[in-house]
Amino acid sequence: MTGELRVRPVTGVGEVAEGENLGELIGDAAAGLGAPLRDGEVVVVSQKVVSKAEGRLVDLGTVESDSRATGLAAQLGKDPRMVQLVLDESIRVIRADRGILIVETRHGWVCANAGIDASNVGGADVVALLPLDADRSARRIRDELRETAGVAAAVVIADSFGRPWRLGQADVAIGCAGLVALDNWSGRSDRDGRELTATAPAIADEAAAAADLVRVKDSGVPAAVISGLERYLTEDDGPGAAGLRRAESEDLFR
Repeated sequence: MTGELRVRPVTGVGEVAEGENLGELIGDAAAGLGAPLRDGEVVVVSQKVVSKAEGRLVDLGTVESDSRATGLAAQLGKDPRMVQLVLDESIRVIRADRGILIVETRHGWVCANAGIDASNVGGADVVALLPLDADRSARRIRDELRETAGVAAAVVIADSFGRPWRLGQADVAIGCAGLVALDNWSGRSDRDGRELTATAPAIADEAAAAADLVRVKDSGVPAAVISGLERYLTEDDGPGAAGLRRAESEDLFR
Protein backbone atom coordinates (compact mmCIF):
# COMPACT_ATOMS: atom_id res chain seq x y z
CA MET A 1 0.00 0.00 0.00
CA THR A 2 1.34 3.41 -0.92
CA GLY A 3 0.06 6.82 -0.04
CA GLU A 4 0.73 10.52 0.07
CA LEU A 5 1.69 12.45 3.18
CA ARG A 6 1.06 16.06 4.01
CA VAL A 7 3.02 17.67 6.84
CA ARG A 8 2.12 21.13 8.07
CA PRO A 9 3.63 23.15 10.94
CA VAL A 10 1.49 24.51 13.76
CA THR A 11 2.53 28.11 14.32
CA GLY A 12 1.19 30.73 16.69
CA VAL A 13 1.27 28.70 19.90
CA GLY A 14 3.61 31.11 21.67
CA GLU A 15 5.72 30.47 24.74
CA VAL A 16 4.41 27.60 26.86
CA ALA A 17 4.37 27.78 30.65
CA GLU A 18 4.24 25.01 33.21
CA GLY A 19 0.78 23.49 33.64
CA GLU A 20 -0.66 24.61 30.30
CA ASN A 21 -2.94 22.35 28.27
CA LEU A 22 -0.87 21.48 25.20
CA GLY A 23 -3.70 19.74 23.38
CA GLU A 24 -5.88 22.82 23.64
CA LEU A 25 -3.06 25.19 22.66
CA ILE A 26 -2.15 23.14 19.58
CA GLY A 27 -5.76 22.58 18.55
CA ASP A 28 -6.60 26.28 18.85
CA ALA A 29 -3.46 27.31 16.94
CA ALA A 30 -4.21 24.86 14.10
CA ALA A 31 -7.79 26.15 13.84
CA GLY A 32 -6.52 29.72 13.85
CA LEU A 33 -4.36 28.91 10.82
CA GLY A 34 -7.44 27.78 8.91
CA ALA A 35 -6.38 24.13 9.08
CA PRO A 36 -8.20 22.60 12.07
CA LEU A 37 -7.17 19.16 13.20
CA ARG A 38 -9.06 16.21 11.74
CA ASP A 39 -9.69 12.63 12.79
CA GLY A 40 -6.93 10.28 11.68
CA GLU A 41 -4.11 12.81 11.74
CA VAL A 42 -0.86 12.50 13.69
CA VAL A 43 0.17 15.41 15.88
CA VAL A 44 3.93 15.48 16.47
CA VAL A 45 4.94 17.59 19.47
CA SER A 46 8.49 18.62 20.33
CA GLN A 47 9.94 17.23 23.55
CA LYS A 48 11.04 20.71 24.59
CA VAL A 49 7.52 22.12 24.76
CA VAL A 50 6.29 19.06 26.64
CA SER A 51 9.11 19.45 29.17
CA LYS A 52 8.18 23.12 29.62
CA ALA A 53 4.52 22.29 30.22
CA GLU A 54 5.47 19.59 32.71
CA GLY A 55 7.89 21.77 34.68
CA ARG A 56 10.98 19.83 33.65
CA LEU A 57 13.25 22.90 33.46
CA VAL A 58 16.20 23.15 35.86
CA ASP A 59 18.38 26.12 36.73
CA LEU A 60 21.96 24.88 36.90
CA GLY A 61 22.55 27.37 39.70
CA THR A 62 20.51 25.08 41.97
CA VAL A 63 22.59 21.97 41.16
CA GLU A 64 25.45 20.74 43.35
CA SER A 65 27.85 18.23 41.81
CA ASP A 66 29.30 15.29 43.70
CA SER A 67 32.81 13.88 43.34
CA ARG A 68 31.84 11.49 40.53
CA ALA A 69 30.25 14.24 38.45
CA THR A 70 33.17 16.59 39.11
CA GLY A 71 35.67 13.94 38.02
CA LEU A 72 33.75 13.10 34.83
CA ALA A 73 33.33 16.80 34.04
CA ALA A 74 37.09 17.37 34.31
CA GLN A 75 37.74 14.36 32.08
CA LEU A 76 35.25 15.46 29.44
CA GLY A 77 35.60 19.25 29.65
CA LYS A 78 31.95 19.70 30.70
CA ASP A 79 30.11 21.74 33.31
CA PRO A 80 30.04 19.55 36.45
CA ARG A 81 26.49 20.69 37.21
CA MET A 82 25.36 19.45 33.82
CA VAL A 83 27.15 16.15 34.34
CA GLN A 84 25.43 15.79 37.70
CA LEU A 85 22.02 16.17 36.09
CA VAL A 86 22.97 13.63 33.41
CA LEU A 87 23.96 11.11 36.08
CA ASP A 88 20.79 11.81 38.07
CA GLU A 89 18.67 11.12 34.97
CA SER A 90 20.53 7.92 34.05
CA ILE A 91 20.83 4.34 35.24
CA ARG A 92 24.28 3.79 33.73
CA VAL A 93 27.08 5.42 31.77
CA ILE A 94 27.64 3.63 28.48
CA ARG A 95 30.61 5.67 27.24
CA ALA A 96 32.52 8.73 28.44
CA ASP A 97 35.18 9.68 25.94
CA ARG A 98 36.36 12.57 23.73
CA GLY A 99 34.02 15.03 25.38
CA ILE A 100 30.97 12.82 24.85
CA LEU A 101 28.82 11.29 27.58
CA ILE A 102 26.56 8.47 26.36
CA VAL A 103 24.17 7.07 28.96
CA GLU A 104 21.13 4.88 29.36
CA THR A 105 18.38 7.07 30.77
CA ARG A 106 15.84 6.06 33.37
CA HIS A 107 13.39 5.79 30.47
CA GLY A 108 15.61 3.18 28.75
CA TRP A 109 16.92 5.41 25.95
CA VAL A 110 20.61 5.29 25.05
CA CYS A 111 21.63 8.80 24.06
CA ALA A 112 24.00 11.68 24.70
CA ASN A 113 23.67 13.65 27.94
CA ALA A 114 20.44 11.87 28.95
CA GLY A 115 18.61 14.02 26.41
CA ILE A 116 19.21 17.16 28.50
CA ASP A 117 19.21 20.27 26.32
CA ALA A 118 20.06 23.91 26.91
CA SER A 119 18.77 25.33 23.61
CA ASN A 120 15.58 27.40 23.33
CA VAL A 121 14.69 27.18 27.01
CA GLY A 122 15.44 30.73 28.14
CA GLY A 123 18.22 31.76 30.51
CA ALA A 124 21.93 31.04 30.19
CA ASP A 125 21.91 28.40 32.93
CA VAL A 126 18.51 26.78 32.32
CA VAL A 127 18.26 23.29 30.82
CA ALA A 128 15.36 21.03 29.91
CA LEU A 129 15.13 17.44 31.12
CA LEU A 130 13.18 14.80 29.24
CA PRO A 131 9.59 14.23 30.39
CA LEU A 132 9.35 11.73 33.23
CA ASP A 133 7.24 9.42 31.03
CA ALA A 134 6.82 10.64 27.46
CA ASP A 135 4.35 7.87 26.58
CA ARG A 136 2.13 9.03 29.41
CA SER A 137 2.56 12.60 28.18
CA ALA A 138 1.47 11.54 24.68
CA ARG A 139 -1.61 9.83 26.09
CA ARG A 140 -2.52 12.96 28.04
CA ILE A 141 -2.14 15.24 25.01
CA ARG A 142 -4.21 12.81 22.96
CA ASP A 143 -6.96 13.02 25.58
CA GLU A 144 -6.72 16.82 25.60
CA LEU A 145 -7.10 16.94 21.81
CA ARG A 146 -10.16 14.71 22.03
CA GLU A 147 -11.71 16.85 24.78
CA THR A 148 -10.91 20.32 23.46
CA ALA A 149 -10.71 19.90 19.67
CA GLY A 150 -13.08 16.95 19.37
CA VAL A 151 -10.71 14.91 17.19
CA ALA A 152 -9.43 11.34 17.30
CA ALA A 153 -5.77 11.90 16.51
CA ALA A 154 -2.53 10.13 17.33
CA VAL A 155 0.26 11.90 19.20
CA VAL A 156 4.03 11.51 18.89
CA ILE A 157 6.52 13.29 21.14
CA ALA A 158 9.76 13.84 19.24
CA ASP A 159 13.33 14.60 20.24
CA SER A 160 16.58 14.92 18.28
CA PHE A 161 18.96 11.99 18.71
CA GLY A 162 22.36 11.34 17.22
CA ARG A 163 22.72 8.10 15.26
CA PRO A 164 25.52 5.55 15.55
CA TRP A 165 27.74 5.36 12.46
CA ARG A 166 26.10 8.40 10.82
CA LEU A 167 26.70 12.14 11.10
CA GLY A 168 24.00 14.56 12.17
CA GLN A 169 20.83 14.19 14.15
CA ALA A 170 17.30 13.13 13.32
CA ASP A 171 14.11 13.41 15.33
CA VAL A 172 12.81 10.17 16.82
CA ALA A 173 9.79 9.29 18.93
CA ILE A 174 10.29 9.20 22.68
CA GLY A 175 6.54 9.13 23.33
CA CYS A 176 3.59 7.87 21.32
CA ALA A 177 -0.14 7.25 21.70
CA GLY A 178 -2.71 5.98 19.21
CA LEU A 179 -0.16 5.04 16.55
CA VAL A 180 1.52 1.78 15.56
CA ALA A 181 5.06 2.64 16.63
CA LEU A 182 6.68 -0.42 15.03
CA ASP A 183 5.16 -2.15 12.01
CA ASN A 184 6.58 -5.67 12.23
CA TRP A 185 6.61 -7.42 8.84
CA SER A 186 8.14 -10.68 10.10
CA GLY A 187 6.40 -13.63 8.47
CA ARG A 188 5.18 -11.63 5.49
CA SER A 189 6.62 -12.03 2.01
CA ASP A 190 8.38 -9.64 -0.32
CA ARG A 191 7.40 -9.24 -3.99
CA ASP A 192 9.41 -12.33 -4.89
CA GLY A 193 7.75 -14.50 -2.26
CA ARG A 194 10.72 -14.53 0.14
CA GLU A 195 9.74 -14.53 3.80
CA LEU A 196 10.73 -11.37 5.63
CA THR A 197 12.47 -11.83 8.98
CA ALA A 198 13.94 -8.46 9.93
CA THR A 199 11.75 -5.82 8.29
CA ALA A 200 10.05 -3.60 10.87
CA PRO A 201 9.50 0.03 9.84
CA ALA A 202 9.67 2.37 12.84
CA ILE A 203 6.52 4.33 11.98
CA ALA A 204 6.65 6.64 15.00
CA ASP A 205 10.30 7.54 14.36
CA GLU A 206 9.58 8.19 10.69
CA ALA A 207 6.66 10.45 11.63
CA ALA A 208 8.89 12.35 14.05
CA ALA A 209 11.56 12.86 11.39
CA ALA A 210 9.03 13.97 8.78
CA ALA A 211 7.56 16.53 11.16
CA ASP A 212 10.99 17.95 11.94
CA LEU A 213 11.42 18.93 8.30
CA VAL A 214 8.77 21.65 8.70
CA ARG A 215 9.88 22.79 12.17
CA VAL A 216 12.98 24.98 11.91
CA LYS A 217 14.92 24.64 15.16
CA ASP A 218 14.95 28.36 15.99
CA SER A 219 11.44 29.14 14.75
CA GLY A 220 9.55 28.40 17.96
CA VAL A 221 7.18 25.97 16.21
CA PRO A 222 6.26 23.34 18.83
CA ALA A 223 4.25 20.91 16.72
CA ALA A 224 3.43 19.62 13.26
CA VAL A 225 0.49 17.68 11.87
CA ILE A 226 0.79 14.74 9.47
CA SER A 227 -2.04 13.62 7.22
CA GLY A 228 -1.94 10.31 5.35
CA LEU A 229 -0.96 7.86 8.09
CA GLU A 230 -4.51 6.83 8.95
CA ARG A 231 -3.76 3.15 8.33
CA TYR A 232 -1.35 3.18 11.28
CA LEU A 233 -3.69 4.78 13.81
CA THR A 234 -5.20 2.69 16.61
CA GLU A 235 -8.28 3.21 18.74
CA ASP A 236 -6.43 2.50 21.96
CA ASP A 237 -3.27 4.28 23.05
CA GLY A 238 -1.08 1.23 22.42
CA PRO A 239 2.29 0.40 24.02
CA GLY A 240 3.82 3.71 22.97
CA ALA A 241 7.40 4.48 22.02
CA ALA A 242 8.58 2.10 24.73
CA GLY A 243 8.06 -0.63 22.14
CA LEU A 244 10.92 0.86 20.09
CA ARG A 245 13.58 0.23 22.72
CA ARG A 246 16.02 -2.54 21.86
CA ALA A 247 16.48 -4.99 24.72
CA GLU A 248 20.02 -5.16 26.07
CA SER A 249 20.05 -8.91 25.37
CA GLU A 250 19.61 -8.08 21.66
CA ASP A 251 22.17 -5.27 21.61
CA LEU A 252 25.54 -6.25 20.12
CA PHE A 253 27.22 -3.11 21.43
CA ARG A 254 26.38 -3.14 25.14
